Amino acid sequence: MKKSIVTVVGKDTVGIIGKVCTYLAENNINILDISQTIVQGYFNMMMIVDTAGMEKDFKLICDELKVLGDDIGVRIQCQKEEIFEKMHRL
Repeated sequence: MKKSIVTVVGKDTVGIIGKVCTYLAENNINILDISQTIVQGYFNMMMIVDTAGMEKDFKLICDELKVLGDDIGVRIQCQKEEIFEKMHRL
């Protein structure tokens, strides 16, 4: 299993979760855990995903997710779990 963290932040609109999850499914990326909130009209979602089954390069996936985010008006970032863990240690 290769875990990565995907975050989505922006103004809430219809279809954000559907579009992001569809992209992940089409690229054989399994969602292991998901949390999302909406605070005063702003959408925030964090997903832990398994990228072991994807066929594309990780950087390409991240670039395509960024473009998808631009298209739907949100900011999408992805990081490998080990990088995320090192950046968020106390």
